[in-house]
Amino acid sequence: MTSKSFILDGFNLIQFKQLTLVRGLKILVQAASMQLHPGHKVGLTGANGAGKSSLFALLRGEMQLESGDLEMPAAWVIAHVAQETPALAMPAIEFVLDGDAELRHIEAALVAAEANHQGELIAELHNRLTDIDGYSAKARAAELLNGLGFSQVALQQAVSTFSGGWRVRLNLARALMCRSDLLLLDEPTNHLDLDAVIWLEGWLQSYRGTLLLISHDRDFLDAIVNHIAHIEQQTLTLYRGGYSDFERQRAEKLALQQAMFEKQQRKVSHLQSYIDRFRVQATKARQAQSRIKALERMEMISAAHVDSQFNFEFRAPISAPDPLLVLDDMQVGYNNVALIKDIVLAIRPGERLGLLGRNGAGKTTLIKLLADELQALNGKRVEGKDLNVGYFAQHQLEQLRPDESPLQHMLKLDPLTREQEHMNYLGGFDFKGEMARSPCVNFSGGEKSRLALALLIWTRPNLLLLDEPTNHLDLEMRHALTLALQDYEGGVILVSHDRALLRATCDQFILVADGKAAQFDGDLDDYSQWLNEQRLKEKQQTQVTATDKPNKNDRALNKAERQARIAERRPLMKELEQLELNISKWQADKKGCDDRLNDSALYTASDKTELQQLLKRQAELANQTEVAEERWLALHELLEAMPALD
Repeated sequence: MTSKSFILDGFNLIQFKQLTLVRGLKILVQAASMQLHPGHKVGLTGANGAGKSSLFALLRGEMQLESGDLEMPAAWVIAHVAQETPALAMPAIEFVLDGDAELRHIEAALVAAEANHQGELIAELHNRLTDIDGYSAKARAAELLNGLGFSQVALQQAVSTFSGGWRVRLNLARALMCRSDLLLLDEPTNHLDLDAVIWLEGWLQSYRGTLLLISHDRDFLDAIVNHIAHIEQQTLTLYRGGYSDFERQRAEKLALQQAMFEKQQRKVSHLQSYIDRFRVQATKARQAQSRIKALERMEMISAAHVDSQFNFEFRAPISAPDPLLVLDDMQVGYNNVALIKDIVLAIRPGERLGLLGRNGAGKTTLIKLLADELQALNGKRVEGKDLNVGYFAQHQLEQLRPDESPLQHMLKLDPLTREQEHMNYLGGFDFKGEMARSPCVNFSGGEKSRLALALLIWTRPNLLLLDEPTNHLDLEMRHALTLALQDYEGGVILVSHDRALLRATCDQFILVADGKAAQFDGDLDDYSQWLNEQRLKEKQQTQVTATDKPNKNDRALNKAERQARIAERRPLMKELEQLELNISKWQADKKGCDDRLNDSALYTASDKTELQQLLKRQAELANQTEVAEERWLALHELLEAMPALD
């Protein structure tokens, strides 16, 4: 194997030259040539197993090339999200601050320099700390954690106390804290809810470095990237524009296929039906407008997914009671404390509700209440006759039997159906041939999610409760799920951070906020605006609270800032004190010289040695004092220019 990496004068980009990447015996990418310039934001797409994560490993120096060249600037700082989080006792905010390696190096060097009284080095370190905006680092880390859903209390919580999903968020915050030249993000939204996804989207839009992003969230990609690098059939192709632009360009290559037309017409028909029904209703008008926008893109999207390996649909429910489920004046919570109150909800066949709300507001709690996995504190639950709830949540992946194959799972679920029929059904979820008969112990997260969905769909539920069903699913599977949900005849309650799925499948939204679950009068753009308004209110409230009565964290932050300012002033103050002592001493010595030179006898003496020495010493003292006084004035100007010690 060969692997080359070299730097040219002025070289400041990533360049692939006839690059071939192999994992094991499988060729992932062959003879790829591509340039990525500073500031490019690139979405890396391709089917599962195409080589996206391997390409990231190559850029991190964890894999070698089979052949060709990879050129990267040696001085670039590369940031990525770690896969594991050690169970550390340190506070979350300190863990995130560790993401800025130079900041931590300077802080350690300052401690050592101050202990050794190295004034000049201390000044240099403080200057560098100013250059990297180090004095605001803790505030920036707190903002990152807050944007990703951590409360103020959680900032001081030990890393070891967080669950797996929250540790992933900590790793993400730590990667964002790094002042990187190249940021590698592999499915960063998988463990985030919608409000955190929207916040992260805004953060990445303002990121100044080069970004490579693997994501199966089309709206997220469209909002951030300006290029798509697509891996298909061992070929790496760079497209200009966002993900929708890529789909449009790829669709042109597939436009002559008849299957594309059939898929397109099915989805167009469904969307047009919704628009025709609800366009004139004021309560549905905004949702209809969302469908009109989706319809405008439909030809391009369907064409780009015509060769998808996924093809399934929901079997018609056996019964369709109307209403399916009614919750009347219910309260739900934990330990007899209500999280959501006064819940009034009636779900009918064909109704598609999306649950919106900030992290911790109670969306999953409400889903569990609907699934009857969580008992209400009070109120009334009325189930329609023959109600059959299909509940999908990530924890249900753990209920898959690792030593059994997808086919064995299907046969246990429905032993009366022929094996070949089960095989045909599993093929629609891309479990074909030997894979359908292989134990699922080594399946990826996406493969397990597909199997769990396949088992759920087979039960023919008339009420679907889906809590983040797209986690680990790639773009093709998400598209297939969207098509299937649009044709589904039962009721749907959906929690998802995938806005494309929400827009395409939900007729209306329920907002879970402030202890209530009420209909939201708006679409996802309105919800994004609502989130921004909530954050602004919280920020204003925090400022008011800080003015009225600073809390412990604020006092600690102010104290830290004050200490930093004191540390920055300390070497200058020490130099100033020493100058004042020297000037005072030199002025006293000069006065002694002046007094002696005022003696007339000194000038009439035959030996002029003393006179010459006194005159020389007088000139030296005058010069030293003048230089010191100029430095003294300069130091005072520097101190006056620094922030005040409030």
